[in-house]
Amino acid sequence: MLKRIGSMCCVLMLMICMLLTLTDNAQAAPQDPVLDGSYLTNENKSVGYDTKITRGVDLLTGYSKCVRQGPGKIYVGGTTIAAHTVDRVLVGVLVERAKKEDTAWSMYTGWQKENLNTDRAASSRALQVEGGYYYRVRCTHVANQDMSSSFTDGVYIE
Repeated sequence: MLKRIGSMCCVLMLMICMLLTLTDNAQAAPQDPVLDGSYLTNENKSVGYDTKITRGVDLLTGYSKCVRQGPGKIYVGGTTIAAHTVDRVLVGVLVERAKKEDTAWSMYTGWQKENLNTDRAASSRALQVEGGYYYRVRCTHVANQDMSSSFTDGVYIE
C-alpha cells in the first residue's frame, strides 16, 4: 500500500512539474522587413547557421557572423567545421549590403580561406563601411566534397 501511495505521489509531482514548465511561446510576427530571406534588423549582431546542400560525412557545421561595432564599422566572418580531419576545409565569405527600399542585396566585398589536413577553417575581418545600409554575410562551407551555406540577417549600420 505504501508503494502505491509513493508511486501516486511521484506521478502527481511529475504532472505538477510538467504543468508549471509548460509555457506559451507564441510570438507576434516580426515587423522587420525581409529581403531575400534576411530580416532587416537594428540588432547589434546576427549569426546564421548552415543549411545542408549535400549529404555527406565530412561537413559537420558552419556559420556566418555580422557584428555592428559602431558607426561605419562592422566585424564579419565565417567558420566551417568538419566532422573529422579532412584533406580540404574552406569557408567563402561574401559581405552584401542593401537599403530598406532595395529589392536585392548587392555585393560589397568577399574572400575565402582554405585549410588543408585539418577539421576547420575560419576567417573574419573588421571593415570600415558606408553608413545608411543594412549589411549581411553569406558563407559557403566546404569539407572535401560536402557543401553547405549560411547567411545572417541584415544589420543596420549608421
